[in-house]
Amino acid sequence: MPDNPVAATNPDAIRVTDLQFQWPSGQPVLQGCSLTVQPGEFCMLLGDNGSGKSTLLKILGGLLQPQAGSWFIEKPVGFVFQNPDHQLVMPTVGADVAFGLVDEHLPLADIRNRVDDALAAINLLALKRRPIYALSGGQKQRVAIAGAIARHCHVLLLDEPTALLDPDSQIDLVKRVRDLVKERGLTALWVTHRLVELNYCDRAFLLRDGRVSDEGDPERLKHLLQGNHAA
Repeated sequence: MPDNPVAATNPDAIRVTDLQFQWPSGQPVLQGCSLTVQPGEFCMLLGDNGSGKSTLLKILGGLLQPQAGSWFIEKPVGFVFQNPDHQLVMPTVGADVAFGLVDEHLPLADIRNRVDDALAAINLLALKRRPIYALSGGQKQRVAIAGAIARHCHVLLLDEPTALLDPDSQIDLVKRVRDLVKERGLTALWVTHRLVELNYCDRAFLLRDGRVSDEGDPERLKHLLQGNHAA
């Protein structure tokens, strides 16, 4: 069984060490994957299809169990899926954000305050009573993020959240998350394959063959990958 230490003194918001994951078929996905994300960082994870990006995020979010390795993530954690329809379950915006607070057994006034604060943070307070079905894709993704903010999550895990959005909505969402990270002292790990999104993060990781093959300055990685595509 892999070790998953939860150390109160851990200085990292996310730490992954030598993770190994393979599907029941025996197909390897992660092969000695290691990385760290500092508190307050907005980092992006890039890689080709099948490189293990989404698998790593699901392990960090508690949705998959690796066969070996260790990992730590500061809790509570908010997970934003590629398709927001997979996680929005209530009929209206406000009700959906409040739904995530059920387990906390808060007084009604506290729930309302948290919902309003979270919706204001992503500029959707005016749509509090709007039916979910009437929202655009970008608005739905922001509602999913508001749910994490309402639960006072310290870390956001975002699995290609702009994949189903138009170009303008893509940039709007990545800017909003960057601003939330800086304004609220959050930490975010964002999976993407869009190089333009690297313009908005602090640091980036390149995943290849199940491990981090490069990391560091987003601009350097962007130029590296652009050069590889041109070749």
